[in-house]
Amino acid sequence: MSAFLDRCRAIAGAAFVLDAPADMAPFLRDWRGRFTGSARAVLRPGSVDEVAQLVRLCALDAVPVVPQGGNTGLVLGSVPDASGSAVVLSLARLNRIRALDPVNRTATVDAGVILQQLQEAAAAQGCLFPLSLAAEGSCTIGGNLSTNAGGTGVLRYGNTRELCLGLEVVTPQGEIWSGLRGLRKDNTGYDLRDLYIGAEGTLGIITGAVMKLFPAPKASITALAALASPADALRLLSLVQDRAGASLTGFELMSAFSLELVARHFPQLPRPFAGPHPEYALLEISSSESEAHAVALLEGAIGAAYEAGIVRDAAVATSVAQSRGLWQLREHIPLAQAADGKNIKHDISLPVSRIADFIAHAEPLLQQAFPGCRLVCFGHLGDGNLHFNVAPPAGIGNEAFLVNQESVNRVVHDAVVAFGGSISAEHGIGALKRDELARYKSPVELNLMRAIKAALDPSNIMNPGKIL
Repeated sequence: MSAFLDRCRAIAGAAFVLDAPADMAPFLRDWRGRFTGSARAVLRPGSVDEVAQLVRLCALDAVPVVPQGGNTGLVLGSVPDASGSAVVLSLARLNRIRALDPVNRTATVDAGVILQQLQEAAAAQGCLFPLSLAAEGSCTIGGNLSTNAGGTGVLRYGNTRELCLGLEVVTPQGEIWSGLRGLRKDNTGYDLRDLYIGAEGTLGIITGAVMKLFPAPKASITALAALASPADALRLLSLVQDRAGASLTGFELMSAFSLELVARHFPQLPRPFAGPHPEYALLEISSSESEAHAVALLEGAIGAAYEAGIVRDAAVATSVAQSRGLWQLREHIPLAQAADGKNIKHDISLPVSRIADFIAHAEPLLQQAFPGCRLVCFGHLGDGNLHFNVAPPAGIGNEAFLVNQESVNRVVHDAVVAFGGSISAEHGIGALKRDELARYKSPVELNLMRAIKAALDPSNIMNPGKIL
């Protein structure tokens, strides 16, 4: 091992090859703090060429490679297993915005660029990079691409896959594929870009990307609507879409218990209503015309929803600060969950039209199997993505409840599949959901995936044990 690490130091520099336990620790522990792996070393290359050289070295010595961005994943996809055989290859030092073209509306970036850094660089040029999620201050573009991240803007702009035009990838053999083409149309054979997006580093290491930019809206208006049920949330979604079309850029569902947790752990955040309601919908309308146009669209939609008996109450933000306060209610739900204790998380997607029926079906099943369990249900209703998390009953310890994880997963995931959904919407598979994937994917689909993996990474050194 010493000779291998010496060769790594010759490539990346001694300061960027970490093998002391204290130095490696932040790279080995997952974001939720529920697993800590082991590694030979953490490699921190400073260029694409160094990434390629290090991968060639790992291929020569059959050393597994775990690519890592901001390490904010939730499915153990960016941390090594406990064997200690792998190296973690961090892309954090590849953090340059290489080019920003406001006319072509593209940004060419290193994989280690922080999402918020790209958002701010685009804004400085009068553009919008619309990917937005809770970890945007620490997650990286490479990680977003590797997991095909979603976030709050999918309804209008699509997942990360839809926001990417081209990639640069280091293959498992240490070759560099430069596909950094800023083209909307490029019909020249197999779409290799889409093969690597969502592959969680199992087929190669994304080192750069060309990302789409959009015109910055003239105004964005936010409202929080109080509702009686998820079915009413779907009615409201349809009504607003009919009236606002593509101007509807966000539509989030939040259960009463979700906001109860936020109020308990973050009492400084706003409480728009005098009392609780069963469900809430957070809406955002953006206009390319004017603030008055956005306000008219939103107020007209809310007024029509009142008349139709869909909305119980509504709070419309009248300032940027108020809008930010409403969004913070949504963004603090995962933080409030973490502060309240451990829970069993599910990142699922369903046909939008079936979400209310799914909730009405799955919640009684959970209560029957695990009496008193508390459901934290929230997510991106507009694109069919729910975070359907199950917390222990009041008074039951975390560890005592977490032993039920496999049984809870079975109830939820069986119901998801029965309703035509997916067991992973935006978090990926990683190691955490690998066995669940094998349970629900067809043999044909799994065999096709294995064939692709074997063709591109025959030595199985790229993030082994993840997905498959």
